[in-house]
Amino acid sequence: MDKPLATALVWFRRDLRSTDHAALYHALKAARQVWCAFVFDRDILDSLPRADRRVEFIHDSVLALDAELRALALRCAGTAGGLIVRHGHAALELPRLARQLHVQAVYASHDDDPDALTRDTRVRGALADAGVALHTGKDHVVFERSELLTASGKPYGVFTPYKNAWLNKVDDFYVRAYPIDPHAASLAALPEAITAGPPTLEDLGFARTNLHALGLAGGSARGDALLSDFLPRIDHYDETRNFPAVKGPSYLSVHLRFGTVSIRQLAREARARVHAGSRGAATWLSELIWRDFYHQILHHHPHVVGAAYKPAFDALRWEHGRHADDLFAAWAEGRTGYPLVDAAMAQINQTGYMHNRLRMVIASFLVKDLGLDWRRGEAYFALHLNDFDLAANNGGWQWAASTGCDAQPWFRIFNPVAQSEKFDPQGRFIRRYLPQLAALPDKSIHAPWLARPADLATAKVELGRDYPLPVVQHDEARTRTLARYAALKTPG
Repeated sequence: MDKPLATALVWFRRDLRSTDHAALYHALKAARQVWCAFVFDRDILDSLPRADRRVEFIHDSVLALDAELRALALRCAGTAGGLIVRHGHAALELPRLARQLHVQAVYASHDDDPDALTRDTRVRGALADAGVALHTGKDHVVFERSELLTASGKPYGVFTPYKNAWLNKVDDFYVRAYPIDPHAASLAALPEAITAGPPTLEDLGFARTNLHALGLAGGSARGDALLSDFLPRIDHYDETRNFPAVKGPSYLSVHLRFGTVSIRQLAREARARVHAGSRGAATWLSELIWRDFYHQILHHHPHVVGAAYKPAFDALRWEHGRHADDLFAAWAEGRTGYPLVDAAMAQINQTGYMHNRLRMVIASFLVKDLGLDWRRGEAYFALHLNDFDLAANNGGWQWAASTGCDAQPWFRIFNPVAQSEKFDPQGRFIRRYLPQLAALPDKSIHAPWLARPADLATAKVELGRDYPLPVVQHDEARTRTLARYAALKTPG
């Protein structure tokens, strides 16, 4: 069948792979010649520190994607294809490239972050002025936007009914892969004027980080390897996922964030094992559904960026002033005197990763022990997490602060010592990130201020010198938090 378009361009964004790619599939099906592009967007990059693991991960992934597309074009089209890479403002660079290539349409995947929607509106307008259409579609979630609604036609605000609707609707159609190879003969050779390869990290103005020293790397091959490593462990995920010293998680979150793995593939793998009776796979699939849930919350309730999902909670009176700033600095720098909290902050500061259980613990500690505004923690994560995703990060912080949809009730407050004793009972995780406490007995490492003087002396730990005393007392902080939330007229 003759294709309706002569030329098209695929704009890669948070979908840095060449397989099971919705926008690439639709472009190849529609056009006789297809080019592929990525823009290192200065609107994003210029606000980041000059050494950022995420930029290095993206750079790795762009290099890998270029190689994948070159191999695909050579194998299926016999052409010297590849990825066209630009560094500039995407709202200017993408329309300029579309005009240069004389394409009739641009294909891209949805991105519902508010800044991305604003960018796409500008790009759509600039392309329309040039007579070029912009087609965007779903790729990074299984169900998006308004695909799942309540019986009354409203978006879900509680997870369990959403999950049930998700599970009732999903079938093989929604998780099947988009076949690229059968249509890849449409991949076009790069014009001679734009055959230069991707810029180096240094060309972008960024320095190398410890990403590779940590054993991390971008690209779909690395994502596939992590998935292969996880699948033999998935059946025990429900038993291992809460223990930070245990290899329980999939470690795929950063690959999901930048699309170097397909969400459809992950859901497909999980569903197959759920149908075989795997409780671990069912628990992991629930985590993928939470991701979809938070993305539809962001779509329907964009006010959550900067404000509480439940407006009544915007009236909460947080600690403020110099004292609050000192408490925040102690939290951010891992100097709270609570070992599990401090070890978790050391983990994110050193690696850009934090175990999911610890994300809940340290978020609860910031909000309900220190009495600080959840937005301060959300912003810190946004700057430091390799896998930072606006929808999930905002949803998680509002869950912990009890201001969000289907959130932890405000009167339920994690005890950081109890969490430490339950989920790191031998202190293995604490010892890894707080070596100054390594010689303490297991029973003392969770609350060193309660340790026997003899145990402290044997471990060569002097509180206040080698490790800080607690910045707050949990029981006293809990009382203040209950009063803070109870003061609201409609605490929910």
